[in-house]
Amino acid sequence: MQTGFDDFLTLEVNDLHVDVLTGIYSEETHLPQPLRISIRARLRIADRYDPTTPLSRSKNYMDLKHAASTALPEGVHFTLIEAVADHIIDTIFLQDDKVSHVEVKIVKLALSERGEQIGITLGRGRK
Repeated sequence: MQTGFDDFLTLEVNDLHVDVLTGIYSEETHLPQPLRISIRARLRIADRYDPTTPLSRSKNYMDLKHAASTALPEGVHFTLIEAVADHIIDTIFLQDDKVSHVEVKIVKLALSERGEQIGITLGRGRK
């Protein structure tokens, strides 16, 4: 019986707070804006994961965190947060060819007045 569901593995890093030079305001002030970044990376999976399966059959979560923090170039101004998301996605694709799809959600914290989340979600599949 076919259920319509495929096996998948998604690694997630949620709610990273990162200061990035982005948007019109930071271009004028040269001060970074606070962003909340979440990442979901879908991987080709192993046939099975058992207690002795090595990390090489999956991916280190810290690679996702690195792509959204220390891998962002210092001093570079991103006019659009979409460009920040694309940079993160490109970095993750370069890290590991097992990654088939990456989704990045960015919330611009400075725009929130009452806790609302204003931002974008960008997803790309490996080409």
